[in-house]
Amino acid sequence: MSLAPQDSALQPRRPLTAWTFGRGFALSMGVVLAILAGAMWGIWPAIWRELAAARPHAPDLAVLAGLSPVIRVHLYTALAALVLGAVLMAARKGRTFHRTAGWVWVVLVMTTALSTLFITSLTPGRWSLIHLFTGWTLIILPLAVIWAKRHEVAHHRRAMMGLFYGAFALNLAFTFIPGRTMWSLFFG
Repeated sequence: MSLAPQDSALQPRRPLTAWTFGRGFALSMGVVLAILAGAMWGIWPAIWRELAAARPHAPDLAVLAGLSPVIRVHLYTALAALVLGAVLMAARKGRTFHRTAGWVWVVLVMTTALSTLFITSLTPGRWSLIHLFTGWTLIILPLAVIWAKRHEVAHHRRAMMGLFYGAFALNLAFTFIPGRTMWSLFFG
């Protein structure tokens, strides 16, 4: 019989390594891709036709001017959060810049997420499966802030990296699906 304590609360935690983060991140991105593929199941043939006919061009300012105010707020805050998030990922952590820019990033992300609650153009009049990302963001973002305040760096890092790479970098690719605003702006 072992003399080691059997209570899991007394057991030391395994440190977060690149391998454990990578596996979890890959699994979560697989789930994200499955949700998005399912949400777009019936439109794949049309997407492939549009991709074949794509002709890149400078941003069409007429498309930008024709967007509703909610979509413009969403677009501008998302792009600002993407740029600031990239800077934060590259910058040294824990310094004054990181904390200050981090709060700005949190406000930008929260504004971006809340604005999606009023955007229903993909499925007119109701939310789509893509709105699951909104729920995920509205839950994880406050938790990540709490973890930072408690100096739980590993939890904070995982949550923020997941939000940045999952909610922004990955979703950016899906905004360029034919028929969506970013597609019309640059390829339509």
